[in-house]
Amino acid sequence: MASLDDGHVIGRAITPEGVLPDAYVAWRGGVISEVRPAAPGDRSPEQVPGGAPDDAPGADPLILPGLVDVHDHGALGHGFPGSDAEGCAAAAAHHRRWGTTTLFASTVSALPADLARQVAVLADVADDGHIDGIHLEGPFINACRCGAQDPRAIVPGDPAALEMLLDAGRGHVRAVTLAPETDRIGDLLRICAERGLVASFGHTDAGYDLTARTIDAANALGLTVTATHLFNAMPPVHHREPGAAGALLAASARGEAIVELIADGVHLSDAMVDLVRATTGADGITLVSDAMAAAGMPDGDYVLGTLPVIVDGGVARLKDGGNIAGGTSTIFDQVMRMLHRGIDPADIARMASATGAKATGFADRGAVAVGKRADLLLCDDAPEGTPPHHHGGATTPPTVIVAGERKER
Repeated sequence: MASLDDGHVIGRAITPEGVLPDAYVAWRGGVISEVRPAAPGDRSPEQVPGGAPDDAPGADPLILPGLVDVHDHGALGHGFPGSDAEGCAAAAAHHRRWGTTTLFASTVSALPADLARQVAVLADVADDGHIDGIHLEGPFINACRCGAQDPRAIVPGDPAALEMLLDAGRGHVRAVTLAPETDRIGDLLRICAERGLVASFGHTDAGYDLTARTIDAANALGLTVTATHLFNAMPPVHHREPGAAGALLAASARGEAIVELIADGVHLSDAMVDLVRATTGADGITLVSDAMAAAGMPDGDYVLGTLPVIVDGGVARLKDGGNIAGGTSTIFDQVMRMLHRGIDPADIARMASATGAKATGFADRGAVAVGKRADLLLCDDAPEGTPPHHHGGATTPPTVIVAGERKER
């Protein structure tokens, strides 16, 4: 592998057009300046022991775009909904170590005054460069579809409370999850439009028609619409009542929404992920981890917000009720899982990077392409026998480059 200080690397690059088998990727000033087939003189002596040409198949790394996770609650025993700034920074560092170069810290429902205090902590973490934005997952959702959130902390839609939360975030709140049926949804959407937020619909019991009308209203305001972890915390699709999930899936297929998928084999089966991709295309999907404090940690007892969670076999569930309580995977896990399953690498890169970056206003990154920020991962191909959790079977993190700078593993 080339020295990263010289601003280039050679490997099998996953570009928007597909895999470039022997690619030369160079950057200047933190921005990708060249993506082309490698020429004989591109390889430097430090790439090959002894300076001899290396024609061994598979000797070069796989070059992926830096991963984008817009729905993440923490890692390493720290949760974005309740940890202090130091703990939140440690959680963010774990995800960056495993290739997430653009990260949103997600909260959970809490009473607005309490939530505002934590949003202010996360704004400090964003000011320090550890996270790229804040996602409010509630509290303006439906208690009957609370999932792993405390129903006592869920409140009716309140425009003044939303404004207070956004002020506490000092411009770092980039997305908010709303139930289409919450009170004053129209006023909440107008605030989202005024503040440049992504409106994400989820934790909802709404039917197809109400959800479709709400999507239309959001689109009319110029909002980017997403689905908060599609299928999870919403009514199951029925052949006579497709529900909120059906409305969001149809909107995504029309290019009017983007759906979050937790493609970890726990929240969704691989077959369902494939079905959604066949319906919407990769440009309609952004992979999210929905990771909680147990990510990167052994099985045991944890907390999500204020609720106790037990992790067994890498699966997090509430101690009371057994609902799935967030994820323990990273986006890198999901990418490795998909590569192992033979999914088109260009599609994987769009779902794991480009779509989320574009949807959340980071159009400067998300692809191995000229003009994009030099956020890159260098790693081996997916290992054989990829298990469903814990870094897809990988034991060594990828090499992570952010804006042209190598980050420590």
